[in-house]
Amino acid sequence: MTTATDVDLERRTIRKLFLRLLPFLFLLYIVSYLDRINVGFAKLQMQGLLGFDERVFGTGFGIFFAGYFFFQVPSNLLLERVGVRRWIAGLMIVWGFVSCSMIFIRTPLSFYVLRFLLGAAEAGFFPGMILYMKHWFPSGARARAVALFMTANPLAGVIGSPISGLLLVLHIGKLAGWQWLFVLEALPAVILGLVVYWVLPEMPSTAMWLSNEEKAWLSQKLQHESSGETPLAKNELIAALGSLRIWILALVYFGLPTCMYGITLWLPTAIHGLSGAGYAATGIIATIPFIATTIAMVLAGMNSDRMQERCWHTGLAAFAAAAGLVGAAYSSAPALVISGMTLGMMGAQSMTGPFCTSSVCSGLRMGNFEAVYWPLHWSW
Repeated sequence: MTTATDVDLERRTIRKLFLRLLPFLFLLYIVSYLDRINVGFAKLQMQGLLGFDERVFGTGFGIFFAGYFFFQVPSNLLLERVGVRRWIAGLMIVWGFVSCSMIFIRTPLSFYVLRFLLGAAEAGFFPGMILYMKHWFPSGARARAVALFMTANPLAGVIGSPISGLLLVLHIGKLAGWQWLFVLEALPAVILGLVVYWVLPEMPSTAMWLSNEEKAWLSQKLQHESSGETPLAKNELIAALGSLRIWILALVYFGLPTCMYGITLWLPTAIHGLSGAGYAATGIIATIPFIATTIAMVLAGMNSDRMQERCWHTGLAAFAAAAGLVGAAYSSAPALVISGMTLGMMGAQSMTGPFCTSSVCSGLRMGNFEAVYWPLHWSW
C-alpha cells in the first residue's frame, strides 16, 4: 500500500532528478546538435572561398550519417562496457577536436572525411544519453524527461543561428570567419567533455545530492522495472524484418529527420541567397523557424495528451510539414520560402510526441521497430 510519505519521497526524488540532471544533459545535447548543423552556416563562406558546389555540400552533409550508421552499434557495445559517463566524456572530446579540424578543409575529399569522422564520433552520444536517463529516471517520469531533452534540437537552432551568423563576420589573423566558427563552436564540446567525466555521477548510488533514503527508493524502483525486461531475441529480429507494419512505421518516422535535417542544413543558404541579408542578419532570421518549432512541439504534445488522441495529431502534423515544404519549393518570395520551411519544421517535429506514444507504436516491441528504423534512417 502506498502511503503519503512514499508519494512525497517519490515526488522529491523525481524533482531532484529533473533539476540536477536534465539541464546539464540538455546543454550537452545542444552542443552536440550545434556541432553537426553549423556547417550549414559555414557553407555560406566555404562555397566561395573553396569553390565547392552544391553537390559537394550535399554529399558532405549526408556522409555524416554514414559515419553515424556504421559506428552506432560498436559505440553502443563499448558504452555498456566502459560506462556511460566515461564514454560520453570521451566522445565529446573526440568530436570537439574533429569539428575543430574542419578549419583544415581544402578539398572535397577532406570535407567528406571529416564529416564522416564527426558522424562516427557522435554515433554513441544520443543512445548514450537515452541509456543514461533510463538508469536514472523511472518509467513514469522518463517520457517527460526525454521529451524535454528532445526540445534541445530546435533550441540549438535558436541559440546557435545568431552566434554562427556573427562568427562568420570574424576575421582575425589567417583564419576566415567560417574557420573561427568551427573553432569556437567546437570548444564547448571539449570543455564539457572534461566536465562530464568529473561532474556527472555514473549511477544513483554515487549522487552526493541524493539522500540515503532517496537513493534507496530510486535504486529499488529502477531495479524492479528492469527485472521485467527481456532482451531482444533473434527470432524477434527476424520477425521485425518481415513485418509490414513495422516497415510502414519506420518509413513514416523516416520522414521526420529527413525533413528536419534537410531544412536545418539548407536554411541559412535559402535565407542568405533569397533575401540578400548579411551573415549576422541571416543568423537572426534563421531563429524564427526554430522558435516556432519549439512552441509547436510543446503545444502539440500537451494537446495530444489532453485529448488522449495520437493518430490525427501525427497525421495532420505530417501533412502540414509536407504542405510547407511544397510551398517553399515552388515559391520565390523570401517570406513565403521561409514561412514554408518554418511550417515544414513545425509539422515534422510536432509529430514526434504523438507518434512515439501512439497505441500502434507502444503496442510493438521497441527493439523490433528500431531494428528496421535505424538502418533506414541513417542510410538516407
